[in-house]
Amino acid sequence: MKTCTMCKKDFDETAARSEYAEAGEWLAGEVWQDAGQLCQTCLENRARLVMMYEHEYNS
Repeated sequence: MKTCTMCKKDFDETAARSEYAEAGEWLAGEVWQDAGQLCQTCLENRARLVMMYEHEYNS
């Protein structure tokens, strides 16, 4: 178990990920350099917010 650096909740980094969480993990590695440090919920939320507001990543 790891602790999410964003929400501070414990999470299992080996758990299956949704498509949004996979997109969030890509963003974590390529944009914010915090891959492996966020839980699935925070990864999903990040991906959704980027899709809504950061249009340069949507093309």
